[in-house]
Amino acid sequence: MITLKSQREIEGMRESGKILAGVHLGLRDIIKPGISAYSIEEFANDYIVSHGATPSEKGFEGYKYATCVDVNDEVAHGTPRKDLILHEGDIVKVDMTVNYKGYESDSCWSYAVGSVSQETSDLMEVTKKSLYLGIAQSIAGNRLGDIGYAIQHYTEDEHGYGDVRELCGHGIGPTMHEEPDVLHYGEPGRGLRLKNGMTITIEPMINEGTWEIVDRSLKDPNDDWIYYASADGSWSAQYEHTLAITENGPEILTSQDAAEDEKYLAWARDYLKEHNQNK
Repeated sequence: MITLKSQREIEGMRESGKILAGVHLGLRDIIKPGISAYSIEEFANDYIVSHGATPSEKGFEGYKYATCVDVNDEVAHGTPRKDLILHEGDIVKVDMTVNYKGYESDSCWSYAVGSVSQETSDLMEVTKKSLYLGIAQSIAGNRLGDIGYAIQHYTEDEHGYGDVRELCGHGIGPTMHEEPDVLHYGEPGRGLRLKNGMTITIEPMINEGTWEIVDRSLKDPNDDWIYYASADGSWSAQYEHTLAITENGPEILTSQDAAEDEKYLAWARDYLKEHNQNK
């Protein structure tokens, strides 16, 4: 069932999103060559708890941590391993959810570890822009296929990357994962029609090579967790925001920088207009 949120509920999710955004902003100073993925976990968990919130990934379907941490060819759901050390030139993705007074928010961000190659920088920028293309299409009256098509066309058709199919965005609030599924590929004008009051995540995972992914098991015999990597070993980037569809357009509830959001959304709106994708 899809629920339309009240202004009170959206305000609660906005407050939750501010805490989550604060974690991502703090990670900009934490992430550097030589730290372990577990250092990211410790910082995020402590920040969330110290702000009166709960890291809601902990305990979800048996998961033990506040964060998912994925490096290079790892696509999603990786654990923050103590023996996973970040190196100069890596790309690390940090995904987490926050519950604040019953209100959920969800966001993932990609970080360059030190100085990265031009190829990695390009992958990160294209992936981030694809997120904002999806957000720009998140207006009442549009359909889910409009979001997916904008992301897929930009990342695959224009840049030759792989747009992961098996994992997707979703509805959110009051629980972490709700209907509808928000695919990052599709056909314009197809799928569920968007309505004001819907709250969703958009979270494209874009690989340098194939869009296909494979299961990967942890080496830890005490943890049978399965996560995902690109099938061909190519590197992957991901960016995710939680947003509300409102009568004034999409509102990003996990915003880290309103000015940066507007810059990317202005670019996205111009791109969609130029490519006749806007409604």
